[in-house]
Amino acid sequence: MLTQISVAIIALAFAVLVFFLIKTLKAATQSLEKVTQTLQEVQKTVDELTYELKQTIRNTNDITVDVQHKMKQIDPVMDTVKNLGEALSEVTYAVKQVSSGMVSKFKQSRTEQKKEQHVRTEVPLTASERTFQSYDAVYNHDAEPAQEKSRSRNWLGYVDTAVGLWNSFRRQKAR
Repeated sequence: MLTQISVAIIALAFAVLVFFLIKTLKAATQSLEKVTQTLQEVQKTVDELTYELKQTIRNTNDITVDVQHKMKQIDPVMDTVKNLGEALSEVTYAVKQVSSGMVSKFKQSRTEQKKEQHVRTEVPLTASERTFQSYDAVYNHDAEPAQEKSRSRNWLGYVDTAVGLWNSFRRQKAR
């Protein structure tokens, strides 16, 4: 009888073990199904992203081709701007040379005039000359700025003439 009870306990223990194994296997099966479903969703998302990525790359390639085409069209304009910059640089240099020459001549003539005035003002010969000189110094002080204004206008006229000549020269050189 003891063997029969032992066999019954073993059979009962085996049945409980099989019951819990079945329960565990069902839980594992459900987990694997969820993992499979998640992997399918991930694969679907990756496929969609791959399609969108390919479209984006195609659009980027189209834009690159369009930009390259437009850059080729802009190249002559850029060359023209470069040539214009060089021409303006040359004109600026020429105007600078002309103006520095004019300024040095202006300063030299101004210095010579001041020396002449200084020599004249140093030693007046008579009392009447001294009176006229003081009168001119007090009442005719506006005469010098008018002369300076006319000189500056003459100087600007020289600069305008030089720029006109330079433009004529550049036009002839361009032909």
